[in-house]
Amino acid sequence: MRYLNLGILAHVDAGKTSLTERLLHAAGVIDEIGSVDRGTTRTDSLELERRRGITIKAAVTAFPLGTASVNLVDTPGHPDFIAEVERTLGVLDGVVLVVSAVEGVQAQTRVLMRAIRRLGLPTVLFVNKADRAGADPERVLAEISAKLTPAAFPLGTIADAGTREARFVSDVPELRRLGLWSQLVADSRRGAVHPVYFGSAITGAGVPELMNGIEQLLPRSAEDSSAKATGRVFKVERGAAGERIAYVRMFAGSLKTRDRLPSGRVTGISVLSAAGGAPIPADAVSAGQIGVVRGLTRVRIGDRLGTRAGAGEAAATYFAPPTLETVVEPRDQADRGPMFAALTQLSDQDPLIGLRYDRDRAQTSLSLYGEVQKEVIQSTLAEEYGVAVDFHETTPICVERVLGVGKGLDVIKIGDNPFLATIGLRIAPAPPGSGVSFGLEIELGSLLPAFLTAIEETVRMTLASGLHGWEIPDAKVTLTRSGYWARQSHSHGTFDKSMSSTAGDFRALTPLVLMEALTEAGTEVCEPMHRFRLEAPSAVLGTVLPVLATFRAVPGSTTVAGETAVLEGTVPAARVHALGQRIPGLTGGEGVLESAFDHFAPVNGGEVPERARWDANPLDRKEYLMRVQRGV
Repeated sequence: MRYLNLGILAHVDAGKTSLTERLLHAAGVIDEIGSVDRGTTRTDSLELERRRGITIKAAVTAFPLGTASVNLVDTPGHPDFIAEVERTLGVLDGVVLVVSAVEGVQAQTRVLMRAIRRLGLPTVLFVNKADRAGADPERVLAEISAKLTPAAFPLGTIADAGTREARFVSDVPELRRLGLWSQLVADSRRGAVHPVYFGSAITGAGVPELMNGIEQLLPRSAEDSSAKATGRVFKVERGAAGERIAYVRMFAGSLKTRDRLPSGRVTGISVLSAAGGAPIPADAVSAGQIGVVRGLTRVRIGDRLGTRAGAGEAAATYFAPPTLETVVEPRDQADRGPMFAALTQLSDQDPLIGLRYDRDRAQTSLSLYGEVQKEVIQSTLAEEYGVAVDFHETTPICVERVLGVGKGLDVIKIGDNPFLATIGLRIAPAPPGSGVSFGLEIELGSLLPAFLTAIEETVRMTLASGLHGWEIPDAKVTLTRSGYWARQSHSHGTFDKSMSSTAGDFRALTPLVLMEALTEAGTEVCEPMHRFRLEAPSAVLGTVLPVLATFRAVPGSTTVAGETAVLEGTVPAARVHALGQRIPGLTGGEGVLESAFDHFAPVNGGEVPERARWDANPLDRKEYLMRVQRGV
């Protein structure tokens, strides 16, 4: 059997989960269509999801479609849970991107489509809610072409839009008659064209045609069951006994029960069943399939099976990392240990929950995408772990950009260098998004590989905290000088640490040299900025604009069409939530604010934000040497 691993993506409330329910019902997997409002959908299984009416965790189910089995991944639409989308994109063969026929192309829709296009994922668009009052499919199609992709190709029109009688009128017969269908299929399967369907997940209009499009226009996974096992973990859950349960997409070969992996020994496997939509026990999970694997006690999201990336697998980051953080405190100080243990488990399931512990201040901080995610974590800790917590004020996660070129050098037994290592480093700026590069200007072979590895790894770790405590994501670091004392022993043959360099010497000295170079180069703190879109009555423009300025929002363009005005611009990420709370009062409840991370910009005016370091501080040489040597 051929498999299609399909993702359903959308902006929140576009009808993504309702479409999933309709597809499962049309395929005969469920007898009754669940309701998001009533919390009875197949894929929103968490109590918190049912209560809030939003998808929080990616859910996987399956249904039959012609000669294929479709593994369907329903992902969150709310931007606070973009990490769930992040980890699924690399395991998909194709995507259905849902757009509302009423609200049209929204901020999160654009974010998702940019990632889809970067990956070249074959994608079919479904313009949903065509039966709703205010539906305007023609306007939305124009928005899709202008804001998402010029390669959008409508495969029909909607008759009686905005009424319960809305129905999809297909152009496919005409395309077949003209001999254009086969070319459209080929272009769609390689991601060059994005077919567009219209309909309603609630009434079922357009869904049969969409299912035909999924079957014919999206590619099947490549099957190579005889090759070496290659796969990727994209979801980790906790079982009833607290054990880790891994969801694995296989790209090649097979994973079998009792196979041994670095993360543990496979004790049980289930694979998705197209007949019932739920996992069923199996002896193995093969290429193209998604398996639910037990026994991997050390497994984490993002782990790979095998040493190479599978066909179709992408290892890149598709979305911006979290731009906010907060300190979390237990209401009962006796729960401090259980709270940290619970957060550690949650960070295993969601690596983008950046967990930091400051020993000096006994504070635990988390990185977040937004306030809704904070509420969900608070509810999860209370309901699943019995730990009540409170959060400090949410603050932005800044970055530091290197301004110039700086050099640092420490030589064995010169000055107060207590380590048997000589290190010279140079640091220079790098373009945003290019990452940290590490180069050599020393003679090849002049330094032991273990020592070289120790320097490079420590450079990358040290740049997690720059001169002001923020990460330096982009920099060029070059090793300009090195030296060590060769391994020496006493006459009776025992190793003498005081006479011989070790990798530990290089790990301990590197932060001091790097920070000396960084201090000479200088850094600039940059804060995260969101691009916003505000739709509001044009009559309130004069009231809204001065208020935007108080939130440091900078309008970039204003479009007025009749009684409606659309403002677009930038606003600091730290002010987005507060601005969103003001908009309803300013616009009589008619304003709609959307935003998404756009870039980092230098902090202008005011005090430069500082972030407390949580480890030994290499900017204070005396304190650092005291702490490190005491630790040794």
